[in-house]
Amino acid sequence: MNRLGLLVCSLALAGNPLAQSPEPLAVAIGTAAVVVRSHAVHCYALHRNCAAAAVRLQKAVHQLLQDPSKAALAAARIAWTAGRRDYCQLEVLRFSGGPIDALEPHLNAWPIDEAYIDQVAGKPTSGIIHDPATYQTLNGPLLLHANERGGETNISVGWHAIEFLLWGQDLDVHGPGRRPHTDFVEDATDGVDRRRAYLRIVCNLLVEHLTQLRDAWAPDADNYRRKFEADASGALRKMLTGALILTSFELCGERLAVAYETQDQEQEHSCFSDTTTQDFIYDQLGLVAVFEGGSGVPKTATLLAMVRHHDAAVADNLKQCLDATLAALREIPAPFDQAILGSDDNPGRLAILKAIEALEQQAEAIAIAGHLLGYDLPLRPGN
Repeated sequence: MNRLGLLVCSLALAGNPLAQSPEPLAVAIGTAAVVVRSHAVHCYALHRNCAAAAVRLQKAVHQLLQDPSKAALAAARIAWTAGRRDYCQLEVLRFSGGPIDALEPHLNAWPIDEAYIDQVAGKPTSGIIHDPATYQTLNGPLLLHANERGGETNISVGWHAIEFLLWGQDLDVHGPGRRPHTDFVEDATDGVDRRRAYLRIVCNLLVEHLTQLRDAWAPDADNYRRKFEADASGALRKMLTGALILTSFELCGERLAVAYETQDQEQEHSCFSDTTTQDFIYDQLGLVAVFEGGSGVPKTATLLAMVRHHDAAVADNLKQCLDATLAALREIPAPFDQAILGSDDNPGRLAILKAIEALEQQAEAIAIAGHLLGYDLPLRPGN
């Protein structure tokens, strides 16, 4: 049984304080409404920043395609990396029926079979780009239709499709992919023009989808945010659920424990750019903000403050776990695909194990806080 399984079992043991749900505490609806409203303001700011970052990436890619050069490719990669920092802070909003859940397969699906998109080592004619007979005219609807068609690694759109196109395969153990800028110099041969078109289309789709998410959280509109704020108790459950599942299932299980146990380099999330460790950190920063509030949010209007109002010890434990997990994730050395390798006493694997253990403790702290507020929370999607 992997560590996530052990965590699930440990939280289900008879006598565990989470085993029996109490009646929901009499949380003043005004207090809950303030916390939820502050969270909604924070969510809109995050989505606005992320959509703007996607537009900057789109512009950088346009410049690359207009005048391919080493400098233009480097600028596009910088814009992609910056946009990922914004996007990862949104991931805590997943797993709770929010607008991101429907679009996430088109934004951040992984792992990715790069040969589904373009040529790879040993397969010079592989991928959609080199198959005009099947994919005659490249456009947004076609690439969306192709996404995960025929297999979950058949990813055709989103952050990681763009990442692969900008960096190419990661064949260097010491660094990221090394795609040359000449792969984007106009040339009707070898699929270059179709690669250029493909990159432009997936960047446009990214902007379109992130703009949809931004608008779903916009103030004073008949949108998801209005419904979210109207049900304060349900909104609190969503906040806690996203935080717990991101911690226990996604980060602890799918992204760290699986890679640690298998030592399979294909399990690295942002593998082409070698920015996976950055993903971990910004996922956690987004999660921390759910409890401690975003920029400008009064500390008295946060979920952590609500927990503290009912039990200071539970709040202190949660705060300590949030801080410890962030510190542990910061200690994982890059690149992640090298950190997972070797014997268990290697520094990289020791750092990953420490982060897994911190995430396990964080998951339990979130579950206890949720139980205190009257919620039994799932540890994985669909529960």
